[in-house]
Amino acid sequence: MSRNTSPTTIPASPKVGMVSLGCPKALVDSERILTRLRADGYAMSADYAGADVVLVNTCGFLDSAKEESLAAIGEAINENGRVIVTGCMGHEAEAIRARFPAVLAVTGAHQYEAVVEAVHEAAPPSQGPYIDLIPQPSEIDIKLTPRHYSYLKISEGCNHSCSFCIIPQLRGKLASRRIDAVLREAEKLVAAGTRELLVISQDTSAYGVDTGHEPREWHGQQVRAHMTDLARELGGLRTLQGAPPWVRLHYVYPYPHVDAVIPLMAEGLLTPYLDIPFQHAAPEVLKAMKRPANEAKVLERLRKWRAISPDIAIRSSFVVGFPGETEAHFQYLLDWLDEAQLDRVGAFRFEPVAGASANDLPGAVPEEVKEERYARLMAKTEAISAAKLAAKVGRTLSVIIDDIGEPDEDGDIGATGRSQADAPEIDGQVFLRNVPETLAAGDIISVTIEDADAHDLFGAIAES
Repeated sequence: MSRNTSPTTIPASPKVGMVSLGCPKALVDSERILTRLRADGYAMSADYAGADVVLVNTCGFLDSAKEESLAAIGEAINENGRVIVTGCMGHEAEAIRARFPAVLAVTGAHQYEAVVEAVHEAAPPSQGPYIDLIPQPSEIDIKLTPRHYSYLKISEGCNHSCSFCIIPQLRGKLASRRIDAVLREAEKLVAAGTRELLVISQDTSAYGVDTGHEPREWHGQQVRAHMTDLARELGGLRTLQGAPPWVRLHYVYPYPHVDAVIPLMAEGLLTPYLDIPFQHAAPEVLKAMKRPANEAKVLERLRKWRAISPDIAIRSSFVVGFPGETEAHFQYLLDWLDEAQLDRVGAFRFEPVAGASANDLPGAVPEEVKEERYARLMAKTEAISAAKLAAKVGRTLSVIIDDIGEPDEDGDIGATGRSQADAPEIDGQVFLRNVPETLAAGDIISVTIEDADAHDLFGAIAES
C-alpha cells in the first residue's frame, strides 16, 4: 500500500495596496490598518497590478482635498477595479458610490474594524491551518514613513467648534489615548530605530482633558495624561545610540500650560519647535472663526518663549479671504506677522466646506482678492524666512539626515537633511555637499551652514 507523498501547494497570501492621502493623522490611520491586516496574514502590494484589493484613505476637509480623493479612487478603480474607501471623506458614502458604483465598501475615519472586515470580505485571509499558525509580525513592522522618524498620534477628534472646520463631524469629539499606551508605543518605536518622534493629534494641548488627565503607572511612577507630563516622559527616552530622540510637537493650541514645555526645550528634552495653528490675527476675524482672539498676548508669550529657548522655531498656518475679512483686517495680519516673526508659515485660501457654519457668514471675499492677499502674505513670510535663515549662516546646527545622493562625476556625494527647525514634508531642508559614503539616513550630525535662501540651508559636515 503506497501513500501519496506529493507536496501540497500553499497558496500565496492575498495582497493589499494602499493609497494614503491627507494629513499625518491619516497616515497613522493607514499604518494601523495595514498593521492589522498584516497580522491577519495579508501581504502588502506596492502597485495596483499586484493587489487583490486596494484601500484608498481619503481626505475630506476641503473641496480641493475631496477632488484629489475622488481622483485617487477613480485611478484605483481604473487600474485595479477592487477598491475599498476609508478616511474622512467616508462620511459622504452616497456621493462616492454615485460617482463610483464599483467601490466595494466605504467606511469613515479611523474605523479600523470596519475597514478590516471589508477587506476580509473582498479577499478572505485564511490560507488554512498551516499558514494561520505562523506568528505574524509585530505592530512596529508596518511603517509608511522612513525608519528614522515616526508619527505618534496621542488622541482623536476635537472639542472646538471653529466655524470653517468640520473635523468634529468627521472624527468626533476629543478622545485621548491612555498615557501608558502612548509611551509604550513611543518606547517601541525608539527601540526599533526611530530618532525623531512627531507628536500629532487634532489638538495636542488638550490631550487628556476628556479623561480628567487620568494618571497611569509607567515604569513605577504615576504619569498624567497631560501634554506637559507626556513631553517630559518622551524627552526621557533614549535611542539605540544613547541619545534623546528629537521630539516635535504639532497642532499645539496656545493654552497657558504650553508655557511649561518651553523650559523642556531649553534643557534639550524637547525639540525647540512648536506648530501652532493661529489661523489669523485680526480680532474680528478670529471671532467670526470662533477662535481665541488674544493676538496681543500671544506676541508677548512669543517673546518670553524666545528668551527661554532662543532657538525655538514657530510654525503656523493662516486662512486668507475668510468671509468678512476686509483689507484692514488683512493688513492687521501682515503687521502682526512683522511683530511675530514666525519661522515657518503656510497659508490657505478660504474654501466653503459642506457643513461648516462659516458658509453662511456675510461678506464673501472674491476669488481674485483671495489670490492677491495670498500672494502678499506669502511674499511677507518668505522675506521673514529669508532673513531668519540668513542669520544662521556661519552657525553649526544639528541635522538629521533624510536622504543620501549618488556620487556625481567627480565622485562627490550630497545629502539632504533637516535642522531642528524643520519638520518633514512641510518645512525646509538642509542640503549637504561632499558627505562620506558611511553617512546614513537617520544619522544626526553637526553641520556648518554656508549659505541660505528663502526656505532652505546649505552646508557641510562640521570639522571636528
